[in-house]
Amino acid sequence: MNFRLFAELIELKAKTASVFPFLLGLSYSLYHYHQANLVPLLLYFVAMFLFNCFVDIWDNYNDYHKAVDTEGYKKNTNIIGREEISLRTIRLLLAGFFFSSLILGLIVASMTGWVVFWLGLICYFVGIFYAAGPKPLSTLPVGEVASGITMGYLIFLICLYINAHTVLIWNIETILTTILVALPNTLLIANMMLANNTCDVEEDEANQRFTVVHYIGKTAALTWWKLAIILSFLFIVLAVILGILSPVMLGMIVIVPLIIKIARPYLVKQIKSETFVSSVSILMIFQFLQVVLMFIGLWLR
Repeated sequence: MNFRLFAELIELKAKTASVFPFLLGLSYSLYHYHQANLVPLLLYFVAMFLFNCFVDIWDNYNDYHKAVDTEGYKKNTNIIGREEISLRTIRLLLAGFFFSSLILGLIVASMTGWVVFWLGLICYFVGIFYAAGPKPLSTLPVGEVASGITMGYLIFLICLYINAHTVLIWNIETILTTILVALPNTLLIANMMLANNTCDVEEDEANQRFTVVHYIGKTAALTWWKLAIILSFLFIVLAVILGILSPVMLGMIVIVPLIIKIARPYLVKQIKSETFVSSVSILMIFQFLQVVLMFIGLWLR
């Protein structure tokens, strides 16, 4: 297997969806709590990345085995069938990524506390059952919510806790504050999954995967996709008004015209190979500038 195939198998291009929430958690913990716990933080980053790779391979593996459209999807679309990748190789990769991430995660939990263990357990549950079981989460109308919360909020929250667990006070204010800060990422990650399911709705239905798009239709899915982007910017502004984030974060507004330009092709036609990249690009640009401005705000402070 060459690097190109491996990168596609683990969906390397989408890894920013988990890396930037991690960086957001780091910058937020430094901004509000002036705390960084580097050794467990680095171990957590590696564990998170490895498990993310496991989830994407696991998703492809289960889709391959459960495919109803064997001639179309299984042989020509799914990377395992299309590239004739050995199932033994796939299983070895799955085991390697899963157990290495699990061991590192347990080490981090032992260094920082049981909160990390329980939050991590939720992530593992969602990651495993996103593609496995008689009714995988990815085939149900909850896939977007599950992935958005897990990657957009829990990765951020675990990172924050690892850094600031000695001073962090768990109360309603803390929970609501962290939700508000992580909500733009949560919405846009869910949006990326929604765009993927919108592009694949016919193929999903042929393989008996009934995502939220199956139930609400493409028109409603596109309406929510647009609304989620708008809300992501509004929640940034609200966090600044409430004094949770630095006023520097208002600089996010400068990318609004660019986001509109990127969004237009996807809103015209929803074709995986042509316009799905719009949702990925919006997520990457938004997350990148958000993290950069967070660190600038930290430096100015």
